Amino acid sequence: MTQNNKVVLVVGAGDATGGAIAKRFAREGYIACVTRRSADKLQPLINEIEAEGGKAYGFASDARKEDEVTALVEDIETRIGPIEAFVFNIGANVPCSILDETARKYFKIWEMACFAGFLTGQAVARRMVARERGTLLFTGATAGLRGAAGFAAFAGAKHGIRALAQSMARELGPRNIHVAHVVVDGAIDTAFIRDSFPERYALKDQDGILDPAHIADNYWFLHAQPRDAWTFELDLRPWMERW
Repeated sequence: MTQNNKVVLVVGAGDATGGAIAKRFAREGYIACVTRRSADKLQPLINEIEAEGGKAYGFASDARKEDEVTALVEDIETRIGPIEAFVFNIGANVPCSILDETARKYFKIWEMACFAGFLTGQAVARRMVARERGTLLFTGATAGLRGAAGFAAFAGAKHGIRALAQSMARELGPRNIHVAHVVVDGAIDTAFIRDSFPERYALKDQDGILDPAHIADNYWFLHAQPRDAWTFELDLRPWMERW
């Protein structure tokens, strides 16, 4: 491991927002360490980062399992470099009526979108505190501000991750760790939106849906902020989005 290697760890590096964040940091010279439960799905992202001259490593890891999280952080810190920036980007936006929701699915959504944020955020924060520097960024949603009908499980998880980020920011900020929560409000330019909501996707030509690359620019902005003017919460939404 070279001491000059700076790492960004993106937990939940999907094909849209998470991947775009990893690419954005890689363009700034950071080594992108990206995770999904299936490592095979990460290869296109790794290839793209390397084709642009960056460095990237992919990891198959279940962020809901403490032993896997501990091993992941240890491996990166020992073999690759210090984690200077951490992004938690697991979603789990699954609608269901409260009358039909099952305990099993409710718990799984909370595990994915909230508990996993605690496990991964804590593991990375312990390393950052020892160095007295670092950035922890959590992807939120409007559901973390108000619970919509039919989204009780998702709203509960996103309220939880926002509260976690608030608590961490208040505790870790005085220790030179920047913690921020990003509210992403609106449809994102993904294959899912294109195929499932074509009328909404048609708004892309009017800048009516979020571009993952532009979301990623804001994550870099948060990481690069001077500590005399840190932002805790940042809202991102298209100009025409109702809120």
